[in-house]
Amino acid sequence: MGSRKHNTAEKIKEAKKVTAFAKLNNCPTSPRKMRLVADLVRGVSVENALYILKHSPKEASNRLYKLLLSAVANWQAKHEGQRMEDSKLFVSEVYVDSARSLKRIQPAPQGRAHRIRKRSNHVTIVVDSRIIKEEN
Repeated sequence: MGSRKHNTAEKIKEAKKVTAFAKLNNCPTSPRKMRLVADLVRGVSVENALYILKHSPKEASNRLYKLLLSAVANWQAKHEGQRMEDSKLFVSEVYVDSARSLKRIQPAPQGRAHRIRKRSNHVTIVVDSRIIKEEN
């Protein structure tokens, strides 16, 4: 690996040590349906986001609810001395990317076959604090 790539990789590693995030891979929901729920909580405080997800009728909201709880737990593990209530946590980023598709065949009339794509997605939630850190 070249020095430029190595330095960039080291910077990314250092940034991940302070960033609190959670990932859900190969979630068996279509990305389009998951993005509808993800758009509801992007930029919202964690308490409001948990309330929105808990009372949303969509099936994808249950998975996103558990993922948000995991991201908050990761934040607490990385910031042991701070309280969650004092730091004003919010959902800073939500990514929904498409994952593998399972290809299936549905029989159709006159000997034909229609292809069915059962889609899945990857979701990443990043939680951050609204308090500006003072640098000395």
